[in-house]
Amino acid sequence: MKWIARLRHEARLLLVALQFLTRLPLPKLKAFQPEWLELSARYFPLTGFLIGLATAAVFAALSFIFNPWVAAIGSTLFSILLTGAFHEDGLADTCDGLGGSFTREGALQIMKDSRLGTYGTLGLVMALALKVALLASLPLETAVVALLLGHSVSRLGSLLLLLLLDYAGDPEHAKAKPLATRLNQLQLIYASALLLPPLLLTFILLPFPGWKPLALSGLLMLLASLYMARLLKRKLGGHTGDGLGATQQLTEIACYLGIAAL
Repeated sequence: MKWIARLRHEARLLLVALQFLTRLPLPKLKAFQPEWLELSARYFPLTGFLIGLATAAVFAALSFIFNPWVAAIGSTLFSILLTGAFHEDGLADTCDGLGGSFTREGALQIMKDSRLGTYGTLGLVMALALKVALLASLPLETAVVALLLGHSVSRLGSLLLLLLLDYAGDPEHAKAKPLATRLNQLQLIYASALLLPPLLLTFILLPFPGWKPLALSGLLMLLASLYMARLLKRKLGGHTGDGLGATQQLTEIACYLGIAAL
């Protein structure tokens, strides 16, 4: 039946998203088609929610044994291992590229270099330190909600750049060539709709942090995504894979800032 085939296809796309964004030992797909990676972008926020769920579980487990600082550091380390530092690498490369060159060509050339420079080191260290400090400052239940929101909605923020910007690099040498395209509005709405049920379930099952922290968090995340869109447009003429990773990191931190502030 058509609806069964459709469900199988969507499950396949979710598996592709999990394979792309995590280092989980998942089964290989038979007859893989490159366009599946582009279509799987709709499942990036949902995959982020699953990453946040696992990270929150680690945070909660460590909180029952150690102090909040150990829980924050341990859960952050776990998320890095789970994703293979995929987005952190993008943040570091973006800091190096935009900080080390005033020209588009120079920035893109630096971002292709696998070596870590001063700007990348500083950006990465400060981002990780800010994450840990913010999570450690939150009560356990609030930190769990923050991790679920931060990891999921931040991936939605990265997709926003695919909607607003063209690809700035060389598509032939892109790290994820099928993703070097623009996202349409329908795909972004679909990704948001997929994320809505687990987020609503989160607010039902866990202590609700309040509308003010959520509103401030949402506003800061939107501003962070729009800031990155403007910055990448001005500096590079569009988005890159590294820029999307940097956007995810900045937007995730913005989520924690909004919740911790109130």
